[in-house]
Amino acid sequence: MAGLLLSPHYIREVPEPRSLEEVLATAQRLGTLGRMPIPDVIAHARHFVAALVDVSGRVIDIGTGAGVPGLVIAIDRPDVVLTLADRREARMDALARGVAAMGISDRATVITADIAELGFDPEHHQKYDAVVCRGFGPPEVTATLARPLLKNGGSLLVSEPPSPDPSRWPLDLLNRLGFDPPEYLPGVVRLRANP
Repeated sequence: MAGLLLSPHYIREVPEPRSLEEVLATAQRLGTLGRMPIPDVIAHARHFVAALVDVSGRVIDIGTGAGVPGLVIAIDRPDVVLTLADRREARMDALARGVAAMGISDRATVITADIAELGFDPEHHQKYDAVVCRGFGPPEVTATLARPLLKNGGSLLVSEPPSPDPSRWPLDLLNRLGFDPPEYLPGVVRLRANP
C-alpha cells in the first residue's frame, strides 16, 4: 500500500499536538508573555477560573496577547465558549496556531480586533456572560471598553494586585458605566454589569 505524500508546505501547516505549558513557553520565547515561571502564570490564571464558577455560556479574553488567562479557562472549563481577542495580528496568528495545536479550536476562537470597536460590533455587543483580562489597561479604560461586550448581569474579571486598592475602582465611575460595586476575590476583582 502506497503512503500518502504531503508537500513540505502542508506539513508545516499541520500543528503538532502541544500542551498548555508548551504553548505558553513558546509565547515566552516569542516575547508575547513575560518571564514569570509558567506554573505561576497558570496558577494566577486559575483565579479567573475560580471566579467563573457561576458563569456559563460565552466568555471573552480582551487584550489576550499570549492567551492568558483565556487558554487556562479553555482547558479548565470546556463548557465555556471562549473568544480570545487582541489587536496585534502577529500575536493572534501565533495564538491561533497554539489553540489549534492544543486541540481546543472547537471551544476557543481567536480574533484580531480593536477592543474599542469590538463592543459596538453586533456580533459582540452585549453577547458575553463574562469578560476577562489581565494587564489590559487602566481600570477606567478596562471597564469602559468591557461594558459594551457584557450582557446585563455579566461579569468583568480583572487581575488585581495582591493587596486590593479600592481607589482603583471608584464607585461613581462604576455606577456611571453600569457596574455594581466591586467584589474582591483572590487574584481578581469582579464587576457585575447591572441590568
